[in-house]
Amino acid sequence: MGKTPSYFIVEAGALPEIFLKVAEAKRLLETGEAETVHQAAQQVGISRSAFYKYKDAVRPFNDMLHGRIVTFQFLLKDEPGVLSAVLNIFAQTGGNILTINQSIPANGCAAVTVGAETSGLSLPVEELMERALRMEGVLRCEILAG
Repeated sequence: MGKTPSYFIVEAGALPEIFLKVAEAKRLLETGEAETVHQAAQQVGISRSAFYKYKDAVRPFNDMLHGRIVTFQFLLKDEPGVLSAVLNIFAQTGGNILTINQSIPANGCAAVTVGAETSGLSLPVEELMERALRMEGVLRCEILAG
């Protein structure tokens, strides 16, 4: 019986350069910017053997979230329209909201947990989070599970 793999979420800047190059080579192949593994590996400056060694183990975070249920947690100011504006971001970008849970506001803020299906998103999950954080009244946004 094979060992069940374990996963870590690591900020890209902390990864060895080879992992970033493998991820970039995979992107080149997926987008058609490179037609062969040889071309993709050559463009990013790695060997084909390095590509094949790590190709199944390296995947950008947004790829892992695509087509999955993701749980977001927001800290929102307790003001009219803030939650509605956050939910509109999901609607505008193709996110399908499955659950919404809000704590009772305290100290002018409320924690809101949103469970959403991400397969229909028209942009990466990180961009959705950035858009939410730019909104007036959104104090924090993070992924709890996905």
